[in-house]
Amino acid sequence: MTSKRLLGVFAVIIVIWLILPTLVIVPMSFNEASSFNFPPKGFSTRWYENFFTDASWLKALFSSLQVAVLTMIVATTVGVLASLGLSKVKFRGKGLMEGYFLLPLIVPGIVLAVGLYSLFLRLDLLGTLPGFVLAHTIVSMPLVITNVMASLQGLDPRLEQASASLGAGRVQTFFSITLPLIAPGVTAGALFAFVTSFDEVILSLFIQSPTLQTLPVKIFNSVTQTNDPTVAAVAVITMLTSVIVMLIAQFATRKRKRPVA
Repeated sequence: MTSKRLLGVFAVIIVIWLILPTLVIVPMSFNEASSFNFPPKGFSTRWYENFFTDASWLKALFSSLQVAVLTMIVATTVGVLASLGLSKVKFRGKGLMEGYFLLPLIVPGIVLAVGLYSLFLRLDLLGTLPGFVLAHTIVSMPLVITNVMASLQGLDPRLEQASASLGAGRVQTFFSITLPLIAPGVTAGALFAFVTSFDEVILSLFIQSPTLQTLPVKIFNSVTQTNDPTVAAVAVITMLTSVIVMLIAQFATRKRKRPVA
């Protein structure tokens, strides 16, 4: 019993250590002083007001949302198709192909960023919306594949066989049988792709341009160049956005898994 209590205390300490930097940034965002002081000197919402009234910050936010939504659509579509192919088709080297799709999760981000920079430089995709979406899709798609593959493993193949025996084609079977059953995995994968793209900074730093900068890039530039306290407010907004999206994913998954009376 003593060992379990010690393990529980150690786990609590680790959790506090992980979330403490996140909690510190919240009071800093309401700091009245024009600096990153902690504890804050006075209470003010000026940095939130500055964020919502500054055209450059709003442009970066819109760019991030635009790239994240497009990335979510592309990564989810390609990821679902790839998962269906990997789960239903048996071929030599299948394990190698699965590892290839998950490679962006293993390769260091800086290595991937340098490679994409060199490729996009030749293809004239640096600083373009298609370039951002393509780069973010590469790092987001493995998360979609992981979630969809997990859902497909729990899918009873006899349901699809029964649908085919009743005259339904493959496309109709997919949309009427397969997709509703794997919807929790698809939903979770899509939202993971959105959050990954919305928070991606390493790739974005390499493929950015003066005309297209995402919110994480704007945050990085503000911290390293101007030391703008608005960054604290933006960090809180970004954190809340990620938390809300993940809660929606959890809610949608539970709702889909709820048994029908």
